[in-house]
Amino acid sequence: MNGFNGLDMGLGNLARLSDAKTRSISAENFAGEKGKGGMAAEGTGKWASRDLGVGWKVSPSVEIEPGATFTMGEIQGPGAIQHIWMTCFPTFWRNLIFRIYWDGEEQPSVEVPVGDFFCNGWQERCNVNSLPIAVNPAGGMNSYWQMPFRRSAKVTMENRSPDKAVLYYQIDYTLTEVPEDAAYFHAGWRRTNPVPYKDVFTVLDGVTGKGHYVGTYLAWQVNNTGWWGEGEIKFYLDGDRDYPTICGTGTEDYFGGAWNWEQPQGSYGLYSTPYLGMHQVIKPDGLYRSQQRFGMYRWHVMDPIRFETDLRVTIQDLGWRSGGRYLPQQSDIAATAYWYQSEPHAPFPALPDNDEREVI
Repeated sequence: MNGFNGLDMGLGNLARLSDAKTRSISAENFAGEKGKGGMAAEGTGKWASRDLGVGWKVSPSVEIEPGATFTMGEIQGPGAIQHIWMTCFPTFWRNLIFRIYWDGEEQPSVEVPVGDFFCNGWQERCNVNSLPIAVNPAGGMNSYWQMPFRRSAKVTMENRSPDKAVLYYQIDYTLTEVPEDAAYFHAGWRRTNPVPYKDVFTVLDGVTGKGHYVGTYLAWQVNNTGWWGEGEIKFYLDGDRDYPTICGTGTEDYFGGAWNWEQPQGSYGLYSTPYLGMHQVIKPDGLYRSQQRFGMYRWHVMDPIRFETDLRVTIQDLGWRSGGRYLPQQSDIAATAYWYQSEPHAPFPALPDNDEREVI
């Protein structure tokens, strides 16, 4: 192999030649084999292609039965996943569980409801215009997180819905040498509904090993009136207990905004940028939609938070009450945390059941 392994892509190295091999897995080529795409004789497009035959979009998607887990792809390494695209109906976004396993591990390194992984936790389509995650009309979900592996990668989708799900997807990857110091991608999900009075919301806990934290997505429902985002985010690193090493100054500050995100005309200012955004506000309609809901992301791409042995992340659920005093709120908060670390990783907490994940 020549000196360039085809990873860490950007405009600055796009002209460089490499011996890395590009492959892609989809419903038209389940194994990603060379020269084997578009050969299906059966699939969800068989009826539509009946006049045209093999090669004419016979298998563009898969159907996942209730309670079933579909293996989207199994890859033998070394290599790295460089892009994932998928789409499905929003009603499934909290009940389709997206998982990734590295190097034959039994416990997943990624385990997140698919909508939350792509910063769409509220089951209402919302575009995202960032570097690692892009969601485009109408519900085209893209991940550009680089995901290296050494022996193997396994990607699955579990359908916990009572209904059959239709999933379109594509996994683009490269087979190449992986640097010795490359860590493994991880993502986990938590929800607290509601946050107990005078308690904090835990974004991530129980992480052990060496690594770096690279992103936060919060789906936040506010259950009181007034400004709700005074809470500080805190990163407890390498043995921190009562007090963190890194402490933020407010919720909107952490996500790159300021002063309540309030526009002069008295509305929230939405934004979606390469590294941070407050990209979604769902407003009450005066009838059944009674609470305000928000979607926010923060990518630590240029400023990863590095840890040597352990990591815990929390955020305060804090608003205002009478007398200019802080109000410990009781919001409904769900978080997706993204990080890289060495393996093995500590097992994730069990995902909540369908009722506890439900958007209501």
